[in-house]
Amino acid sequence: MLADSGGAIVPFSGEPNHAAPPPPVRPIRHGVAPPIFRVFVSWSSGNLLQVACLRPPGPEESGGRGAEEVAGSVVEVNLAVANGSAEVEQEIDEAEMRRIEYGSVPAFALLQSRKNALADAAAMQHMHSVSEHAEWWQYVLQYSKTIGKLLGSPDSLPGLMIEDPRAILKVRERPTSLKAAWELLEIFYVDKNLHSWLPERLVDWLADYDSLLTKTDGTVYCKLSNFQKKLINLQVVENDPDYWNGLSAALSVGWLDVVVNMLRFHGSYQLDQMDNRETENGLVEAVAVLVSTMPRMRPDLPTGKLGQCCTSRPDFIKAWEKWRGQVSKLECSAFWIQCGHQKTRDGLKNLLHIMMGNIKDLTAATSHWLELFASHFLYIRPFTVGFEGMHHLAQKCIQLKPSFSNSGLTGLLNGILSENPEVVLVECTKKFGPWMVTHSMELLAADNEYADIMLHEERPNFGGLSIEELHRLVYAQVLSSHSLTWQIAPTYLSSCLNQGLGLLEILLLKQPIQDNRQVLKTLELCRLYELKNVSTNIMKIAGIYHWKHGRKGTGVYWFQQAHDKVRLDRIAQQLFERIGKSVADDNFKQWEGLLELLGSDIGSAGGLEFLHRYRDFKRSLQQALEGRTGEAARQTVEFLIQLMRNPSTPQRFWLPLLHDSVRLLNCKPCPLLNVAETTLLLNKLQELSMAKLRPDFCTNHLPSHALSSVRLALASNLARAILEEP
Repeated sequence: MLADSGGAIVPFSGEPNHAAPPPPVRPIRHGVAPPIFRVFVSWSSGNLLQVACLRPPGPEESGGRGAEEVAGSVVEVNLAVANGSAEVEQEIDEAEMRRIEYGSVPAFALLQSRKNALADAAAMQHMHSVSEHAEWWQYVLQYSKTIGKLLGSPDSLPGLMIEDPRAILKVRERPTSLKAAWELLEIFYVDKNLHSWLPERLVDWLADYDSLLTKTDGTVYCKLSNFQKKLINLQVVENDPDYWNGLSAALSVGWLDVVVNMLRFHGSYQLDQMDNRETENGLVEAVAVLVSTMPRMRPDLPTGKLGQCCTSRPDFIKAWEKWRGQVSKLECSAFWIQCGHQKTRDGLKNLLHIMMGNIKDLTAATSHWLELFASHFLYIRPFTVGFEGMHHLAQKCIQLKPSFSNSGLTGLLNGILSENPEVVLVECTKKFGPWMVTHSMELLAADNEYADIMLHEERPNFGGLSIEELHRLVYAQVLSSHSLTWQIAPTYLSSCLNQGLGLLEILLLKQPIQDNRQVLKTLELCRLYELKNVSTNIMKIAGIYHWKHGRKGTGVYWFQQAHDKVRLDRIAQQLFERIGKSVADDNFKQWEGLLELLGSDIGSAGGLEFLHRYRDFKRSLQQALEGRTGEAARQTVEFLIQLMRNPSTPQRFWLPLLHDSVRLLNCKPCPLLNVAETTLLLNKLQELSMAKLRPDFCTNHLPSHALSSVRLALASNLARAILEEP
């Protein structure tokens, strides 16, 4: 563990009598001054570990150290970034990777939608697979181009307003191995338009990503970058061996524009020459013209690139023979004798030998076997076609230029050329991570029947899953482990027919329900994937959580959304315990507000119907007792009769209702109840008296004389009602 002023050594002792390889070491820059008293390690999301480093506690902490020193620090360690692990995590930070993950979802979903539509059409036309449709590879190519733009472009940076005339390499966006690997798969597996000029497309790919081939061995890009730094201090470039080495290296891999630009640095082009260098300059210019007119077997060239394009093989052969004749003629010219600068003469002749396809000079000029591989396409075997021929050539180049570091790109290219989809899949898994594997499988199976069968065959050792579905589930699990990416995991889970929907339900049910916005987002996903039962369960869970934490209104809202009759009835039972008290009781307002939140739609709420009616009765009774309106007393009596007649009114609440109405029953001078209504209430009171004899009768918190007070008031009201009847 590296600190600002020292560190600590953690000893490692392997198993005895076992020559185990040394464990991977990851430096931790925690910024805590030694000594380290305690280290805590815990798992975080994905491949991350959280490591907490603490100093020892002591009395000197308050004044013995400066205020800038910290007592502890927590850092995250990415276990995926190690020797031989996913290289993409070393090149792309988390924020950029999340942008790629989110941006690839629409393209993936669109391709799956088209795939399902073609699968239905293939079933009707008795086709074996979707790849047999003529338009399928075009859909995959469109998908690949969309993902490729998302990964960035090496030429995406705008040019400088004032360009440096002595600049060798253009300022470009930093290339990534992820983009390079994606383009390789697109070139060899998807884009059928490239079949006629596949070697040239590989040369273009190398021009963009040569700097990524190796981190230990040199490359053409490294040579030119080092010479670019050295160029500013050079007065006579042609005297420097690195100048000619850089020219040879750039020409060997087909960077013709770089070669011509560097030839213009030659001192013979300067106007303030002390001696006569016209012949020398003529030879340099002649080589530059030959380089710029080199035939290329391709339909067109990117802007700024040099060469003579030939669209057909006969045209290319004719131009190739003519151009090679011009190169041979210049090599045998007598003007070389008149060139007095030895290094210029040797350097230019070396360039001519490269253009003539001299294998010795090509091998010396290149640094990596893939560069030698590309030089064969340019100068020795321009008509190389087929994976078998290219793979044989690649093995020959590896023998001539062995590489001791595997960047992932070279291993991927070897798997492609050997026509081994298993190797390609393994390289993508080891070097580029689950995102690459999940999205590249569509490219592998676009026009390869063997890869299509291998990826989609259900395997018993995987629990009936196919390789494609297994990797999608792994990628979805990676997305689900992070709070910022779990929302896009359902797109991939829903495409897995065997276990995807089950895991999707688990994912949605595991989401936190503390925040209503999070719950609404989860419910929207349930709606999109038609998971009505999961949606109902989530609303019930949210209701229980908020109810238990004192947010009664929010809990009732979610119970209503879930149509949870059982729990709403339980809430009603809890509210029943609070009724039967006097109007002045403060508890009335508490449950009255809760009833307001329950809403007017009480048909599915069971016992809540009684509570709503009782709320109306309480309000009317309050107005009647305060004497606000003359009709309030009569309306209160009507509410009372409705409650007593309604079978949903529990028996244990009859007495509280009648006791609250005693003052209305004694209303003078005219009775509010007629004979029939009073008789109904007396019968209810008689039933209540008989029910008190049962052992399971629930007593109310009322005075002991409540029953006699109600009976006396009803009898008095009955007598006056009889006298009032005509």
